[in-house]
Parts: sequence; C-alpha cells; structure tokens
Amino acid sequence: MGNATSSAISKEILEDLKLNTKFTETEICQWYENFQKQCPTGRISPEDFKQIYARFFPESDATTYAQHVFRSFDTNDDGTLDFKEYIIALHMTSTGKTTRKLEWAFSLFDVDKNGYITKTEVTEICQAIFKLIPKEDLGKLPGDENTPEKRADKLWSFFEKKDNERLAEGEFIKGVIDNENAMRLIHYEPMKE
Repeated sequence: MGNATSSAISKEILEDLKLNTKFTETEICQWYENFQKQCPTGRISPEDFKQIYARFFPESDATTYAQHVFRSFDTNDDGTLDFKEYIIALHMTSTGKTTRKLEWAFSLFDVDKNGYITKTEVTEICQAIFKLIPKEDLGKLPGDENTPEKRADKLWSFFEKKDNERLAEGEFIKGVIDNENAMRLIHYEPMKE
C-alpha cells in the first residue's frame, strides 16, 4: 500500500465492494474517480450530504431526512462517509435486493441504533419523510396517512405490535414484505400524475 497514489482505490476496498455490491470493477473505479473530485478529503460530511440530498428534493425540506439517512450509512460512526460507506449506501438504496434494502430501511428507522425499532422512532422518521413531500402533494394523501402520526400508526399496525413494544429487524423485514402498503409507507416517492 505504501506507494499507492491517493487517486487509486486500494485493491482491498475494490475487492470488498465487488463482493458486496453488484457493481463491476470499472463502475467502482469510475465512482471512485468522481468521488475523489467531489470530495477531495475522501470523506463526505453531514453538511455535504444534506446539500447533496437537497438537490434531489428542491421543493422540500430534506434536512431532517438527510440526517437520518446519513446516520444509517455512517456504519463506523465517525461522523463522515468514506468511499466504501458511500458505495454500499448507493448499492442498497438503488440496486440492492429487497431484503438488503429492507435491512437498510431498518437501520434508518433504528434511530438510537439499539437493534430495535419503536413506534416513537417510526413516528420520527415519518415526520422527516413528510418534510420531503411538496405541499401540493400533501392534500392528495389518503385520510388515514395524511399526517406523520397517522402514517406512523398505519405502518405500525402492519407489525401487530402494541405502541410500547419494540420491533426486531427480522420482524420488520417480514412485516414489510408481507404488506404491500407497508413498503410504500417506509419511504417517499414523488406522486405520478
């Protein structure tokens, strides 16, 4: 490793990413080159991440949701995203299998990172999701999910848990897979006309 240039990805990280994502070596190297240009320090700060997310939701307040997404991607809890965390995040949110996506969704909802989800955490994420929804689309939501609290209640009901109980990752994944509506409720997709 000693004489590797900072512009080349290490073989170890490259092999790990090829194993854990569906990206090819060429794709990973291209992503790395772009990452180096955008993030010369080799790290994405929470502020940088919020700015990136804001570009995806220009009509909304993506700040809170971006904070939760960042937390779920920062797997080593160092307060930044390195290239490996970034690529695995990209893989899980865009091209990963449903189970992998749901594992990530679980980590998003597990706000305190204790390995369980509570109804309070579901409500917190639903509040962040609602900030992403443009005001003109809020009025188009069904009556039983037109507030963060109603959406959290509806989602929580799929897991058949009492308000004070907690949900493990396996229960979360099974509950979402078994209920088509639950999948829709765990994230925000812009409405199609």
